[in-house]
Amino acid sequence: MTLDQLARNTLATVTAVRWDSFAPDEAKRLSALGLDDGAEVSITHRGIFGTRDPLALRLGSMTIAIRRAHAELIEVAASDKSKA
Repeated sequence: MTLDQLARNTLATVTAVRWDSFAPDEAKRLSALGLDDGAEVSITHRGIFGTRDPLALRLGSMTIAIRRAHAELIEVAASDKSKA
């Protein structure tokens, strides 16, 4: 599944990122933050209007915001554990 499809507060592991679909500066920023294969993430918040943009992600001890269009380019595998 892709990251945008992940249920809120569900822990998941990034399995693939389609880096070639990102603008180079966006790919560089997300990679520098640690959003890459093997990273554990969870969605903590979704925007409330129309597109539900942006998504707030928990990535390690950080919370970052990304666009839904970017989340669609990130493949994840959900864990059985949920994050509180």
